[in-house]
Amino acid sequence: MDEKQIQQVRRFNRAVTRRIGVLSDDYLGRGRPLAESRLLFEIGRDGADVRTLRARLALDSGYLSRLLRALEARGLLAVQPAPHDARVRRATLTRKGRREVDALDRDSHALAGSLLAPLGEAQRQKLVAAMAEVERLLRASAVEVALADPAGAEARACIDAYLREIDERFEGGFDAARSVSADPAELVPPTGAFMLARLDGEALGCGGLKLGARGVGEIKRMWVAPSARGLGIAQRLLEALEAQAAAMGVRTLRLDTNRSLVEARALYARNGYVEIARYNDNPYADHWFEKRGLRPK
Repeated sequence: MDEKQIQQVRRFNRAVTRRIGVLSDDYLGRGRPLAESRLLFEIGRDGADVRTLRARLALDSGYLSRLLRALEARGLLAVQPAPHDARVRRATLTRKGRREVDALDRDSHALAGSLLAPLGEAQRQKLVAAMAEVERLLRASAVEVALADPAGAEARACIDAYLREIDERFEGGFDAARSVSADPAELVPPTGAFMLARLDGEALGCGGLKLGARGVGEIKRMWVAPSARGLGIAQRLLEALEAQAAAMGVRTLRLDTNRSLVEARALYARNGYVEIARYNDNPYADHWFEKRGLRPK
């Protein structure tokens, strides 16, 4: 990794933390540090499950408990069993807490204005555009890709979303029973593997690997949630599947795709997949691709 890039990231972090006032225990002059104020924002007027807060903010459970207790002691929130499941703890704002969030929202708005006010219009536009790009790339860097159980709840939700989407996009719809099989039992070792991509604890993408004979494998169920597209998740999933395939002895990877999935075809072409003759009888496939020479890293 480039040392100059590392140093730029560190300078950026120092500049931002100083400029937005997170080094103080009196964030926005409200008498508490940023972590407590951010937690109030995340709970919001609708409340939130504690486990959701922990995943969304990537907080250690012990630290989150201390933050919640501190805010509860000030009368800003209450933590109680959730109505739908007594095993789940749910945080909700009190009336005082809602007033505090209103004040934080007002003061945060003023802080944002103070960052933009000294700049000319052209500089403001450049700063806002740069912030949007940094936010997008930081989200991309937070994506985690890992092996998962294709029969698990998260995997099933992703696969179901994938099937719904291709049913909408394919001319004439899609019926999984008529397609080439990719059942969960086929996507676990030793016959395959399954990957999930998660962002802030939420599964937003998936991809499967199905092993065949003589060192040949097939990619199945590649999907990324529309809300997460543009973050490079499909590329990350493809690279992870290729690495997993190579580790399992696959030397040639194949896949088929429908003509409506233009983005998928572009992804495979960028990654060295070449179009080949039909190798299966999938009635929904219009294009067949192959990549040879996989090697374990």
